[in-house]
Amino acid sequence: MYRGKYRLIIPFLAPSILLYVTFVLYPYVQSMYISLTQWRGLANPPVFIGLENFANLLNDRNFWNALGNNAFYIVVLPIVTLGLALFFAFVLTQGVPLSKFYRITYFFPQVMSVVAIGVLWSFVYHPTIGILTSFLETIGIDRPPVWLGNPDTVLSAISGVTIWQEVGFFMVLFIAAMESIPMTYYEAAMLDGASRWHIFWKITLPMIWDTLQTGLIFIMIGATNMFAITQTMTQGGPSRSSEVLSTYLYTEAFINSKFGYGTAVAVALFFLTLLISLVLSRLLSRESLEY
Repeated sequence: MYRGKYRLIIPFLAPSILLYVTFVLYPYVQSMYISLTQWRGLANPPVFIGLENFANLLNDRNFWNALGNNAFYIVVLPIVTLGLALFFAFVLTQGVPLSKFYRITYFFPQVMSVVAIGVLWSFVYHPTIGILTSFLETIGIDRPPVWLGNPDTVLSAISGVTIWQEVGFFMVLFIAAMESIPMTYYEAAMLDGASRWHIFWKITLPMIWDTLQTGLIFIMIGATNMFAITQTMTQGGPSRSSEVLSTYLYTEAFINSKFGYGTAVAVALFFLTLLISLVLSRLLSRESLEY
């Protein structure tokens, strides 16, 4: 019986497995090997140097600077983005007028190209012709910050753009989870005199915990990347103050032609992302609530 079932399944799975091995697994394995070599990506073949690239990473100030910037995003983006998404989702499921309009409006940045968003917000933050600068001057701030040109504000400026883009996606995700909760739980809580705050903490949040866990893992993985928006808005500047691991590996590999070293940074980024995913899955795991 089982042999007949597998004979039917394997021919259908084989093309997908072949594509996955060719375009996912093989590049991963090849990257692992290249990270152990010294290679300029030109005619000369890679020279195997073992773990030398990874040893150099430990003493690379630029690597640790980029890792620190990623750590900033890993802390800030989940708290602010998911916090706002939960707030908007809860409010818009309470019968607010024009709730469908707000859902579409908040979700709209998600369908835009990240590059287009980066260019758009670069003009918003522009120190002379930017909309934000003009607004701050209008309300009496004579010398607004140079948002993308100041090392003290550039990470916050990029975080604001990312939050603006991502919050609508997670809001819609949470709304879908909230609307699947049976109304009988809310009706019983309101009959007992529970406030909306208690209803959210005691009913809504536990019921959407699995969705919240998934959203947290997604945004954490995004925080370890941040390539497109950073490369579009600042290219890692000013003075590497906004550089992240993904832009650093791009610079080392494609600008400085250090493909072995750049790939070592990519491998480190891969294991960082994997570690974060595993730790979060472990810490946030709990029994699913059935209803």
